[in-house]
Amino acid sequence: MKNKSSLYNQSIICDLTLPWVPEAQNKDNILERYYESKFGFVSLSVGVERMNTKQTIEYIKQVKKYIKKNKNYVFADNIATIRNAKNSHKLSLGFHFQGSEMLGGKVSNVKVFYDLGIRHMLLAKDYRSKAADGCFEPANAGLSIYGKALIKEMNNVGMIVDLTHTGYKSSIEAIELSTKPVIFSHSNPNKLKKTNRNISDEQIKKCAKTDGLIGIVGFGHFLKNNDISPENFVNNIQYIADLVGPKHIGLGLDYVYYQKQFLRQVKSNKFGLPKEYLNNMNGFIYFQPEKILDVTNILIRKNYSTKDIKGILGENFLRIAKKNWK
Repeated sequence: MKNKSSLYNQSIICDLTLPWVPEAQNKDNILERYYESKFGFVSLSVGVERMNTKQTIEYIKQVKKYIKKNKNYVFADNIATIRNAKNSHKLSLGFHFQGSEMLGGKVSNVKVFYDLGIRHMLLAKDYRSKAADGCFEPANAGLSIYGKALIKEMNNVGMIVDLTHTGYKSSIEAIELSTKPVIFSHSNPNKLKKTNRNISDEQIKKCAKTDGLIGIVGFGHFLKNNDISPENFVNNIQYIADLVGPKHIGLGLDYVYYQKQFLRQVKSNKFGLPKEYLNNMNGFIYFQPEKILDVTNILIRKNYSTKDIKGILGENFLRIAKKNWK
């Protein structure tokens, strides 16, 4: 039998989605929890659709200063830094955007933000953007001319195309257009929990054909029966593994660690969340990052190979990063 703690400790555990919005509280505590849980890399959502280009640039600079102040963390925009940080017992932190509105409608800003450290970006977040329709847009209109140009430029500069929160038609068109592996950074199979935010078997299969990845999300809304247990989390891993193989699975927990604050915002509907969320308040519960150790142990019991487990925990994402990042 594999040594459970040894396998977990040796793995470079990557979480592709940690919300890092300006108003979030308890930021010091959550990063310390990831560090103590021996994660190797966490990608912070440093851009959201309500922030303009200038605000976003200034916020990125602030976050970089924050990271630099802590001896246990290192900013990472390349794979070598991530691996070196693991060997030095540090937590590497990267950046991504949840949405593309921060670009201000300028394709040239893809390179600007790549140079600032953005390594994957959603085309849309739930609703229609200049680039694409989100997953809650009834028109399901697909990519705009601007959106197609955006994908071409993302491929060109090395930014990973992220299709979570994106509409079905937009995601399929993006997959067919991209010349590099794409990801759904934090999405679950729609067959296990029916919601517009989860993705179909067709989307999973087409993503895998690009050598892409689906990051399993731990938000109760996207899990069957709002069940955030490690066992149910693994059910989502198993479903995708059976469909396309374990090499196309990663982690995208989307852990809202400022839950009380967030719930107050939800109840006031400050951000115009879809009614689906508001009609299921019991779904605002979250899988905890500390539980990834339990997930690892379940995968061992299910006879997943060491290579596959390390892949799911992080190496699959690093493979895709290597094929995209420059």
